[in-house]
Amino acid sequence: MRKKLNAAKCRPLLVSVLAILFGFVAGSLLLLASGADPLECYLYLFQGGVSTTTRIFNTLANAIPLIFTGLSITFAYKTGLFNIGATGQMMIAGLASVVTALSLNAPRAVLLPAVVLAGLLAGALWGGFQGFLRSRFNVNEVVSGIMMNWIAHWTVYYIVSDFFRSATMVTESRTIPDAASLRAAWLCGLTGSSSFNYGFFLALAAVAAVHFILRYTVTGYHMKAVGFSPEAAEYGGIHIKKNTIQAMAIAGALAGLAGVSYYCGYSASIRIGVQPSQGFDGIAVALLGNLSPAGVVFAAVFFAVLQTGKGYMNAMVHVAPEIADTILAIIIYFAAISKLVDLYFNRIAVWLRSRKRRTNAGKGAGQE
Repeated sequence: MRKKLNAAKCRPLLVSVLAILFGFVAGSLLLLASGADPLECYLYLFQGGVSTTTRIFNTLANAIPLIFTGLSITFAYKTGLFNIGATGQMMIAGLASVVTALSLNAPRAVLLPAVVLAGLLAGALWGGFQGFLRSRFNVNEVVSGIMMNWIAHWTVYYIVSDFFRSATMVTESRTIPDAASLRAAWLCGLTGSSSFNYGFFLALAAVAAVHFILRYTVTGYHMKAVGFSPEAAEYGGIHIKKNTIQAMAIAGALAGLAGVSYYCGYSASIRIGVQPSQGFDGIAVALLGNLSPAGVVFAAVFFAVLQTGKGYMNAMVHVAPEIADTILAIIIYFAAISKLVDLYFNRIAVWLRSRKRRTNAGKGAGQE
């Protein structure tokens, strides 16, 4: 029994490793077709992400919003929902944070927590409204999420362009003050002038919080029960509508923190007409991380390494950086079909057990 449990725990890790290997094999074929050496290209790809202190911490900085959006997708999935609206939640949270930073004149000890809280609440309200539409009017959260992504897009466009536009760049807001930024001088000096910021520590705290909520709290148990079987949960006295709204609000808050870390940490302003890719990339991160909070961290860092290193690979061997994007897409594809891989594992396990039983039966008959 213990061996079976250990095998079940190792299977998700094996699926992710296989997805990554298949992605690199497919990428190798593309590189060979373009006349490049795959090993040399992959060497430069990873050197671009981890070869120096500055590159390492820039990679971690790129991973911050991916961790938050991956957690958002994971939390929603665990509660039976699919949060495709993380992009809109990021934008509306980024807008709330930037507006707070530009409007509130306060010392850093007050302004920075206010900026983070504004983004968190904005994301929670945006996600919670999608949960309300699902619970009250049975509007599928995928449909409402896509629609609300565009509502957030145009809300940012009009508010920034009309009230907070930069004097030098018409496509972005004014730069937030240093007191409102998640960056810090001591972190900049320690990490080789990278874009690493306090958002990384917030992300790790969010990982621990999500794990704790889902595993050790009654609220988490209720939300998972609703996601697993709404009928059984309702029969057991669990309020389905309340838990649906609550789950989407928490997912929205996590995506909101991604917006805060991106617009007030990695960047220092918010651009109009541009939707952050991290909202959709979070789906891939969650899948590759096997929809677990700890797995999301490693998947986000891996994605960030490839995203950071592809430019260096292009500069060193003159290979199109889109090949790195193709590798990521193939990895996502194989991670998404992990259920199919599990099915084949189950079939192999059943075949091995039946063969072992036949062998043992044959030995018993021979001894008789």
